[in-house]
Amino acid sequence: MLTAVIIDYGLIKLRFVKQRGSDCDLSANAKFKIFMLSLTFCASIAFGNIGLNYVQLSFAQMIYTTTPLFTLAISTLVLGKQHHILKYTAMMPICLGASFSIMGEVQFHPKGCFFVCAATMLRGVKSIQQSILLQEEKINSVFLLYLMAIPSFCILFIAALALENWTVLEAPIKYDSRLWVFILLSCLGSVLYNLASFCVLTLTSAVTLHILGNLNVVGNLLLSQFLFGSELSALSCAGVVLTLSGIVLYQNTDYIAEYLDSRKTPSQPEKDSKTE
Repeated sequence: MLTAVIIDYGLIKLRFVKQRGSDCDLSANAKFKIFMLSLTFCASIAFGNIGLNYVQLSFAQMIYTTTPLFTLAISTLVLGKQHHILKYTAMMPICLGASFSIMGEVQFHPKGCFFVCAATMLRGVKSIQQSILLQEEKINSVFLLYLMAIPSFCILFIAALALENWTVLEAPIKYDSRLWVFILLSCLGSVLYNLASFCVLTLTSAVTLHILGNLNVVGNLLLSQFLFGSELSALSCAGVVLTLSGIVLYQNTDYIAEYLDSRKTPSQPEKDSKTE
């Protein structure tokens, strides 16, 4: 988050980013939404990390693959958006396929499952909040990340000092200098990832963003097989096929719906003529 503040501030000051007005021009409602977005972001990270204390990463990733379904349901319940039944149908192969791709020995723990599910729900809420700020408030992606990163950094830093017993200040002294290089690269990658996510949300929707996240699971599986020679099980192959077929179905729901409606339409005049 600190890296995002520094990089985005530099981009804004060098005028690489065109943003109408400044943070002072934002309404009080927009500033409140940004602060709530920061809270949701921090809570999703915290719950996810707490959950990993109790369950394996593979189990957590299986739960995370249901994020598109959570996001679709939240947008319907909270925002009142109506989605075609085919989109809900497409969620089944997308979520199941990604789960099959990473399914292995899973360690179930009720407390860990609760925290991971809470993190998954908060990820869906966060994406919807971002979508509202980017599409309705018309805030630039870089500018929104800059505004969100400032309170997020403060919240996480204070929480680390309060909950980690000040070890956060003692540990860096013992680290190798090479580790700081990898930490810096990780920070830069995180900033690029967040900016890319914001751009995707600006152009598409929160559900599409998480569907692409499930596609990323499949991509990692295939890449590990290509680079490290990992063997793909039959269940993993089935998961890849399911995920890809679900994504194709989701992206073409409008065309499929139009085709189904067109097949129903010609039969209606015949029924009308019989009644006459």
